[in-house]
Amino acid sequence: MVNEYIKHWTRLTVLSSHISQSLSISMASSEKEAALAAVPSDSPTIFDKIINKEIPSTIVFEDDKVLAFRDISPQAPTHILIIPKVKDGLSGLSKAEERHTEILGQLLYAAKLIAKQEGLDDGFRVVINDGPSGCQSVYHLHVHLLGGRQMNWPPG
Repeated sequence: MVNEYIKHWTRLTVLSSHISQSLSISMASSEKEAALAAVPSDSPTIFDKIINKEIPSTIVFEDDKVLAFRDISPQAPTHILIIPKVKDGLSGLSKAEERHTEILGQLLYAAKLIAKQEGLDDGFRVVINDGPSGCQSVYHLHVHLLGGRQMNWPPG
């Protein structure tokens, strides 16, 4: 009976591992495709519509400079996007200038506050994708706050 249980458990573990890997590959492919299809631009983005409350989102943090909301396609149990409310030419990190240092710091500090609020006491990851090869799909600088599971290294 115990041996039979172990066999079933092993099969389920292997099967769930394969399913999980295929879902990750499929998700990664669609994210990559979206990034390659996106056209780098300073035009308004979906994030501008979220800032203006034209599109609903689950907001978890907001102050006068920063807005944070849950990602609609989470890659971890906690996946939050943190954005500056004013784009000011920051379509991506590679567009940052010295005048952006304050908002860049505020985005990272907001990530720390949100991680604490979300109970990510064991750690979290902060990611900024930049450009097509960096898998950026929305050209409005944004920070991904990921947590709630063990992260792997190297990423991507």
